[in-house]
Amino acid sequence: MSKKLSSAALPSSFEEAMAELDELVARMEAGELPLEASVAAYKRGSELVKYCAAQLEKVDQQVKVLEGDMLKPFNAERIEADE
Repeated sequence: MSKKLSSAALPSSFEEAMAELDELVARMEAGELPLEASVAAYKRGSELVKYCAAQLEKVDQQVKVLEGDMLKPFNAERIEADE
């Protein structure tokens, strides 16, 4: 079984995880993998999805902290009144 399909270390970046996930999905959709390798690829894909979701959550929290109260509902009437 390929080392890439085993529970390898987590990727170093979100982009790396997405690239590996894209590759796994393409290989699975193409039917290139035998059954056992498909199960391993599915497991690795699940790990990558969890990693990506965690990274997105971290970034979302960082954006919320950085923007604080800056995000306000859009009010077209207020914009027109300011002009």
